[in-house]
Amino acid sequence: MDFIIFIVAMGALVYGADFIIKESERIALHFNISHFVIGATLIAFGTSLPEMAASMMASAQGKSDMAVANVVGSITFNITLVLGVVFFIAKQMNPDRNLFQKDSAWVIVPLGIFLLMIQDGVISRIDGVIFLFIMVSYLLFLFTDAKEDLEGEIDTSITKEKFNWPKTVAFLSVGFVLTIGGADFVIESGSNIAREFGVSEWLIGLFLISFGTSLPELVVSIVAVKKGNADMSIGNIIGSNVANFSMVLGGSALLNPLKVNIASANFDILIMSVASITLLFILANKIYNKAGSIFLLAILALFLQNAFA
Repeated sequence: MDFIIFIVAMGALVYGADFIIKESERIALHFNISHFVIGATLIAFGTSLPEMAASMMASAQGKSDMAVANVVGSITFNITLVLGVVFFIAKQMNPDRNLFQKDSAWVIVPLGIFLLMIQDGVISRIDGVIFLFIMVSYLLFLFTDAKEDLEGEIDTSITKEKFNWPKTVAFLSVGFVLTIGGADFVIESGSNIAREFGVSEWLIGLFLISFGTSLPELVVSIVAVKKGNADMSIGNIIGSNVANFSMVLGGSALLNPLKVNIASANFDILIMSVASITLLFILANKIYNKAGSIFLLAILALFLQNAFA
């Protein structure tokens, strides 16, 4: 029964986040907020809503392992699975933006700060505030670098619809109910599954929850590939990973300090770090093709093999 609850709750979590993203876009467009701002904030951060809901709910329930594992797993899946699939199926990727020059710092700096923070085994409330400042810095960076046009990431069908406040408020309400309620049931059923099979809550958060909460990034990226905007998915993943570190871990740590068992989580954190460094290598050398895909999918294979060995 817990498996059924988990799957249904994960679906509610993902669909709820989708409602929030689309209705937020409608509001932004109604008030003539630029397409760049919408794309750079709502798309990248919006697809991180499931991770944020799940981790903050886990933190509120005192399940630090699930909260942190969800972030570690989501970042690993975002880079290895999502970009691995994008690079593999994309026919050609020639981004106009110099991704390495402009965005590489946002790949490595949040990771470096995270690695420093966990050395004492705890992500404290002060650490959470620091992470939230990173989010503010990233937003300022996006606003000051507004020459990059992310219009292609917006659902163009939204711009053609007439704005309707009652409908928008209703869908936003449904979205928040699905996201928060789904997160609550995901954590509860995930904990029951862990107890039933004698596996750790870290493992449940690392794979079951993080994979499910990474689905929005995967869907958005595949749609971008089909629309010929595959290069935009790279920026979306970078932005989503910044949000995972800043909003998700930062917000979760503010609710409750997060304990991190470095000894047991060592390999998973190492894999996340290797995936991030590999992404830097790909950005620096512009390996946006099947070769880059193989690098990332090989790391994913190691990640999965270690967990289920």
